[in-house]
Amino acid sequence: MKKFFTYFAVGLLAFLIYLGITTYPKLDLISGFSAKSIASGHFIDHRALSIIEQGDNDIPLVNKARNTITDSESIATSTILGLKKRKAIYREGLGATLINDSFDVTKPYEIPKRNKLNNNLSYPYGNLEPKDTIFSNINYSKLKEVVANAFDKKGEKYKRTRSILVIYKDKIIAEKYDTNFNKNSRILGWSMTKSITGTLFGILQKQGKIDIMKPAPIASWKNDERKNITINDLLHMNSGLEWEEKYDKICDATKMLFLAEDMSQSQVEKTAVFKPNTHWNYSSGTTNLLSGILRKQFKTHQEYLDFWYSHLLDKIGMNSALVETDMAGNYVGSSYGWATTRDWAKLGLLYLHKGHWNGEQLFDESWSNYVATPTKTSNKRYGAQFWLNAGGYFPNVPRDMYYCSGFQGQMVAIFPSQDLVIVRMGLSEDFDFNGLLSGIVESLKK
Repeated sequence: MKKFFTYFAVGLLAFLIYLGITTYPKLDLISGFSAKSIASGHFIDHRALSIIEQGDNDIPLVNKARNTITDSESIATSTILGLKKRKAIYREGLGATLINDSFDVTKPYEIPKRNKLNNNLSYPYGNLEPKDTIFSNINYSKLKEVVANAFDKKGEKYKRTRSILVIYKDKIIAEKYDTNFNKNSRILGWSMTKSITGTLFGILQKQGKIDIMKPAPIASWKNDERKNITINDLLHMNSGLEWEEKYDKICDATKMLFLAEDMSQSQVEKTAVFKPNTHWNYSSGTTNLLSGILRKQFKTHQEYLDFWYSHLLDKIGMNSALVETDMAGNYVGSSYGWATTRDWAKLGLLYLHKGHWNGEQLFDESWSNYVATPTKTSNKRYGAQFWLNAGGYFPNVPRDMYYCSGFQGQMVAIFPSQDLVIVRMGLSEDFDFNGLLSGIVESLKK
């Protein structure tokens, strides 16, 4: 028996050492993800703690976190196994920010000035309800069936779709929401935010305020091989810089999102492992670097904060939209954009109409072709902060379709040849997008 306990103690010790090596370092990231998710979901979309825990936070290990909300201080706190307490604070206009112990919550801060759309037009160019429109070429029964099939039946938790919106010729032809969600629910787009960030460069280029073909304005790169990296390379994820993006482990992306104070610097510090425009590598750090470059285009922080809304989001009536900031005051342009499903669709419509919005040209028509042109070495999967179907990744979907894409299956799909925009928001990447998109397209051919 004594020998048994000896073996048991050694085995237990070995297990604890293994656990400490493999899991303990992840706890900061796990509790950080949980705290940020709780704060954003509760204070931005007014969700109950239980809904967030059963939905957004229903991820292995993250679902083990213990969470509390302090409404009086606009703070969410999370721990994992009683360890690694992390906090996220909500600030009106800036969203929720994951903070560390050195962050001064009493320090005054600037917020973006908003100009909410106020006219007598119906959706999408105004805030009035869209007018009912019947198209003779649409098989509405098939359309309804395809959309309904994208949602779980009662008691299921596989497809995990939260909303679907279909817009044809600027008219809503299908719209459906899951339990606890509706047209006013603000939903995190995750990496769909990258398409917002990229669009701002198109707007600045049209205004003659930036040349994306010039080297990126990064002082620390001027004396090494990185001096040749252009903004164009960054927009295409083709810079050649080192970066690892895997969300099931500790990596560059997770350390940036859940540990960094200034996310715009995470990619700046990486070395070049390839020459520019020779190796495509998806990198959220690159998009946050682009957000930092945008910040440098303005004389003041206030101007930077305002620009995202005054020249894009509020300009096209995405009044529900909110892009959250990091501790250094940068917009987290890679990942933290929120909006209603209807407002996410407006970004797709802006591209469907090649930058033209209700009488105004926000970016040159050529920009929509630019973002939808395959990046070298991406196997026709990626353009400039947009994903593509040029190579037939979705085999039954038109090849000209390109789209904003986010973690857990967020999508704004743009179909130039069909005059169509489709939005799907949800919590599962293992979703049959090929079936949904192709089914909707087929329903237009009555």
